[in-house]
Amino acid sequence: MKANTTRFGELDINPETILTFPRGLPGFENCTRYQLLHEEKDGPVVFYMQSLDDPAVTFSVVDPAQFGFNYELSLSDEETALLQSDEPNDLAVVLMVYKPLGTDGQKIELTGGVSANINGPLVLNPGKKLGLQKVLVGPQYDITLRESRGG
Repeated sequence: MKANTTRFGELDINPETILTFPRGLPGFENCTRYQLLHEEKDGPVVFYMQSLDDPAVTFSVVDPAQFGFNYELSLSDEETALLQSDEPNDLAVVLMVYKPLGTDGQKIELTGGVSANINGPLVLNPGKKLGLQKVLVGPQYDITLRESRGG
């Protein structure tokens, strides 16, 4: 299958690798099919979720461990059914990252370069190619911040 994208040009997509978000993402409910991409290098840190429904929509995602976070989430029965998994080990959590914009619409240069949406992690079932965004409100989740040890 061919997909034209704004960021990556034309992509050749294997239909078996399409990641589906049955409910879409908040603000992008019409974008339910994504292709996960990364730069051609060993151990990529940033992955890209390219929408196959809107060529202009791409999200950058990372493992929360890159920021020193560990998530312990409670999923509702509906969310567990949507992800088709009763086994927590079948699931992965990733964070969407972005470069913040200033009031003038220009990207703000930060020391780290990007910010993460820690209140809206994506929960993925890679085996079933399903995902959802878990919007976190209140004390229903635990996030552990791990100390970063620099050299």
